[in-house]
Amino acid sequence: MFKKVLIVDDHDDIHKSILSILKSFGTTEACNSQYCDDAFLKIKRADLDQVPFDLLITDLSFKKDHRNCTICNGEDLIAKLRTVYKDLPIIVYSMKDQLQKVRLLVNKYNINAYVCKDRNGSKILSEAIASVYNKTLFLSSQVANALSSKIDLEITDYDIELTRQLSLGLDQKKISHYFSENNFSPVSVSSIEKRLNKLRIKFKADNATHLVAKMKDLGLI
Repeated sequence: MFKKVLIVDDHDDIHKSILSILKSFGTTEACNSQYCDDAFLKIKRADLDQVPFDLLITDLSFKKDHRNCTICNGEDLIAKLRTVYKDLPIIVYSMKDQLQKVRLLVNKYNINAYVCKDRNGSKILSEAIASVYNKTLFLSSQVANALSSKIDLEITDYDIELTRQLSLGLDQKKISHYFSENNFSPVSVSSIEKRLNKLRIKFKADNATHLVAKMKDLGLI
């Protein structure tokens, strides 16, 4: 079983819960980091000292505070780690249940498991750890369809952000302004309208509200 594990989570209760699970597996060394920057440095230091971590368990979302961070979330941490540590087993333990996000993390960054935090989260995480140790991909039931060929999730980050802003109540002009300020392209109102029309057709949505509802149901936003 995994002997040296790094937990990256900014909630003490979650850390204690994961630590309890790891102890039941006989893990001899487990430490926690509340910041992704620190987590990356710990992994790098351990590797240089030739005592590397053999499992990473990380959340995706971290609350901002007074500290300025270079790596601000779990996805960015995973992306940076994969440029150097391609074989490090990674389990994501997150409240998010967006299928598009799970598919990206599996296909692009080769994470080994994705577990949704819920009432049964600890039990499912325990199953995931065992599965990853046996070199088997593990996905929580909430996101198990993320890799299914029966679900067409071939939409872009632009589409996701466009629909997300729509769900927040922004009209097309305000979305255009938001995209311009946040380096999304294209930004013109006409381009946004055309893309929304294509998405409505793609998801067989009657209107923008229906589109948002359908994409939420699929866990895309």
